[in-house]
Amino acid sequence: MHCLVFDIETVPDIDLGRRLHGLEDLADEQVAQIMLAHRRQRTGSEFLSLEQHRIVAISVALRTRETFRVWSLGEPGSTEKELLERFFDGIDKYTPDLVSWNGAAFDLPVVHYRSLLHGVPAPRYWEVGDEDQAFRYNNYLSRFHWRHLDLMDVLSGFQNRGRAALDDIAVLLGLPGKIGMRGSEVWEHYMGGDLPGIRAYCETDVLNTFLIYLRFELVRGRLSPDQYALELTRVRQYLAQQDGEHLKSFLAAWPEEARPV
Repeated sequence: MHCLVFDIETVPDIDLGRRLHGLEDLADEQVAQIMLAHRRQRTGSEFLSLEQHRIVAISVALRTRETFRVWSLGEPGSTEKELLERFFDGIDKYTPDLVSWNGAAFDLPVVHYRSLLHGVPAPRYWEVGDEDQAFRYNNYLSRFHWRHLDLMDVLSGFQNRGRAALDDIAVLLGLPGKIGMRGSEVWEHYMGGDLPGIRAYCETDVLNTFLIYLRFELVRGRLSPDQYALELTRVRQYLAQQDGEHLKSFLAAWPEEARPV
């Protein structure tokens, strides 16, 4: 079975903000501030409604039967449509089990809206059993199916009051947690032209999610303690062979003694 852990990073959709609020003559930063202010007035929070998010990075960790790797889709200059096409190409190719942290409430709805905008086809992802009977009772779309596992949803018992932040659970388990930046800082880094930094940050979030997923597989009996230890060793060996400074920093911040078996 192939496992694909994913995470997205987003910024305000400035083009949509201009159309929504009639702001054609203002600079991007001003449009973003007005979008946030409108949202704050309506809800008390600056967190934009999901259709107003534009995807600037999609990072994944792929565990196949033979290999493990982490990367960001496309290039820093890739368009949002290209990122989405690559994401769904991977699903078409591998039909993986998807794993996320808050993917059901945030990442995938944003992916849906942006794919609708760009007309990105994804027949395997949207399959519910019409063409493949195996998807009738286990598909990517049903909240209580397991082809997409939202760890935050499952571990909270699908209760809002039980939800926890990825960083908090990572630290709880002795993992590095957030490295380089936080989600609230992505827009600032984007405006500064730091797409490589955003992609690196997204990759470390994916690593935290994958390692939490491994612990979950241990506690639900799908990995034995020995298998779990081998999976952690595989991740460590992979990170040790990579050149990216963010991956080196992640490995350095992940102490050996934090690996219970």
